Amino acid sequence: MVVRNDILLQLFKLRLFGCSAAAQVKSSRETKGQYLSINMSFSVGVMSAMYLTKGISGAHLNPAVTLSFCILRKVKWGRLVPYCLSQVLGAYVASALVYVVYYDAIMEFGEGVLTVHGPNETASIFATYPSQYLTLGRSFLDQVVGTGMLMLCILSLEEKRNTPAPSDLIPPIVATIVLGISMSMSANCGAAINPARDLGPRLFTLTAGWGTEVFTCYNYWFWVPLVAPLIGGPLGSCLYLVFIEWQLPTPELLPQDKSTTVCTISNSIKEPATTQGTGDNLKSTYF
Repeated sequence: MVVRNDILLQLFKLRLFGCSAAAQVKSSRETKGQYLSINMSFSVGVMSAMYLTKGISGAHLNPAVTLSFCILRKVKWGRLVPYCLSQVLGAYVASALVYVVYYDAIMEFGEGVLTVHGPNETASIFATYPSQYLTLGRSFLDQVVGTGMLMLCILSLEEKRNTPAPSDLIPPIVATIVLGISMSMSANCGAAINPARDLGPRLFTLTAGWGTEVFTCYNYWFWVPLVAPLIGGPLGSCLYLVFIEWQLPTPELLPQDKSTTVCTISNSIKEPATTQGTGDNLKSTYF
């Protein structure tokens, strides 16, 4: 099993933008940015990461999206685990770099103590945590809905039978979708909607000094941003299939223009074949 370096780099870049913004906003007590700064930074991270590797692996930034594409047979199942491991590892490494870069600011803000609770907590710079008022069931629903909306939006972008987006504009469009979700659905528990985006940084905080509380706090809430998006993604995909894709008109097969075919064959025959294999391929193509 091989870690995909391109996917690792995507999550590294995404988390570097997002966690750096979170560290800057929190450690400065919002004097050097606000909550919107974090949302916008994550969106810019999504866009830049997609442009970076879209032509290599299809820009897989989210295990929930990768799982949904496997179910839809757009991605081979054998790629699921290597992609997910690469995504988690990339998020972990990015969190480590943010910690090193903002170490002094984090320590000053937390008064030298790395905590998960209280006014000086710093764990939320890296992973997501629920609001005090939120129940476990509602936080689960929150993540299912957010991830479902993500899939419902992105699946239509390359649909030729509908109104497909220009290929070069898909990264900024996806970034805008992520920005919209994070601005409208992040009050409850941070709008993780991405298991790797949460697990990688949470594992880092476990090893960097925050301790096991990052997994046990809020009634072991950590499993919610891991499991709920993996359910929300396929559910959003099902909604898209039932209400959109299956309703689109089937493209009619146009009758082939015989004159064009004859002309094409004639031109091909006039061109000298460089190898016997080329001639065989031509024959199998047209007859």
